[in-house]
Amino acid sequence: MIPNFKDHAANERTFLAWLRTAIAMVGVALTAAKLTGSNVPQWTNLAMIGAGGVVVALAFIRMHLLRRRIDAEEEPDGLSRNWPDVVLVALAIAMIVLTGIFVLHVL
Repeated sequence: MIPNFKDHAANERTFLAWLRTAIAMVGVALTAAKLTGSNVPQWTNLAMIGAGGVVVALAFIRMHLLRRRIDAEEEPDGLSRNWPDVVLVALAIAMIVLTGIFVLHVL
């Protein structure tokens, strides 16, 4: 049996949830651009794909940081290193706002 299996499984499920979120946001934005048929600047497509890539990269970093924290024998200190969580949430909110602006601009 793997030590701390439940914690590791929860960590991997959270990573997969962030991955699905990034794929869904990029997919919705790019699909909206193609379905409207309007001339959308190419940089907006690249920005959405890049933002999705950043979300995936930060989720991967977060997963590895938490994996090390789960495997550590000592208790975590009071200063928890949760900067990837804060950045991921901020980036997800920014992607939602960008998608909304994008859709309003296309319509």
